[in-house]
Amino acid sequence: MTSMKWEDMHVLRWLSRPSPTALYDRYIVWLSFGLMMVGLIMVSSASIPVSTRLVDQPFYFAMRQGIYLVGALAIAAIALQIPLTRWQQFSVPMLFISLVLLVAVLVVGRSVNGAVRWLPLGVINLQPAEVAKLSLFLFMAGYLVRRHGEVRESVMGFLKPLAVLVIIAGLLLIQPDLGSVVVMFVTTVGMLFIAGAKLWQFGVLLFSGLGLVGLLIIAEPYRVARVTSFLDPWQDPFGSGYQLTQSLMAFGRGDWWGQGLGNSIQKLEYLPEAHTDFVIAVLAEELGLVGVVAVLLMVFGLVFRALFIGKRCLESNQLFGGFLAFGIGIWFAFQALVNVGAAAGIMPTKGLTLPLVSYGGSSLFIMSTAVAILLRIDHEYRLETSQAHQRIVTHEKRKRTKA
Repeated sequence: MTSMKWEDMHVLRWLSRPSPTALYDRYIVWLSFGLMMVGLIMVSSASIPVSTRLVDQPFYFAMRQGIYLVGALAIAAIALQIPLTRWQQFSVPMLFISLVLLVAVLVVGRSVNGAVRWLPLGVINLQPAEVAKLSLFLFMAGYLVRRHGEVRESVMGFLKPLAVLVIIAGLLLIQPDLGSVVVMFVTTVGMLFIAGAKLWQFGVLLFSGLGLVGLLIIAEPYRVARVTSFLDPWQDPFGSGYQLTQSLMAFGRGDWWGQGLGNSIQKLEYLPEAHTDFVIAVLAEELGLVGVVAVLLMVFGLVFRALFIGKRCLESNQLFGGFLAFGIGIWFAFQALVNVGAAAGIMPTKGLTLPLVSYGGSSLFIMSTAVAILLRIDHEYRLETSQAHQRIVTHEKRKRTKA
């Protein structure tokens, strides 16, 4: 019996090598599905105690997350069918709709823990900040295509999109939602950098942004408490530092391999928001450092694919898809860093979800839509390059036939 090399095995070859004929990025598909499944499992595990206390039904939040997941896949399937030209045309109307939603939430929004961030829509509470993120990045990509030369050469071309960001940031800070503002600011700056804006402009913008964030922190006592508790949470472990100390204990109990799925103690209502912003802490306690690293590798695998797609699109002069892919990659990377960093005590708590993992319909719907758009960008790039390759082959055949 002849020995078979592992490269010759169909399954391993499928997993290890990109298909030259596939017109979509299967790695993005599987990484996204993997993160969604991890999220469903961890939300189910982390939410049992709070579900039992609130509605006397242990899997209440797990079932809701499952419904959100089905809805997110349906929305992503629809978004995947929309050509990039349509997204570019709709970018400005979507931005105006986001502004209307941000104003509406201040008027008729639902308050949770002192923040007015949700619009009650019956079966789901919509968070307009999530819609605003995607709308802003679509607008930015379209703007950078229309004003590419102006952004490179003129200060006004650099400042105009920042004026839009300031308006959105003002509406978000009234809610208040500083975390979303920081994510939008970092992603916008990243997209401008990719577009070729001058370096000194970034220096001015960076120092201005840091100064403004500092002023916003000082202006609100609860933000000051978050920063001081982040620096030394054990100084007030039953007050301002309570959530972070409980999260750190979850990380500590997890050690290398964790306590086992379902065996978290901190989720027994010691750690607030265990199934939302701090789901990574429960994951760390139950699956250990190995589990956390695996999830982070999946997130940043998705990010690197986005950046790679963006680079290829810009090289082939598909500017809208390239800028948007870079924006999605920066958005996912920074939001994941902030979420995990806050849970691990590396940075102050910002109330941001872990992409595709944390509980919540609004975040899951928008993140899934962003992934679908990323797949569409890659699909159109592959379609264009394959058609160009086919035209070259056909042309060469005709030349040989004539000769």
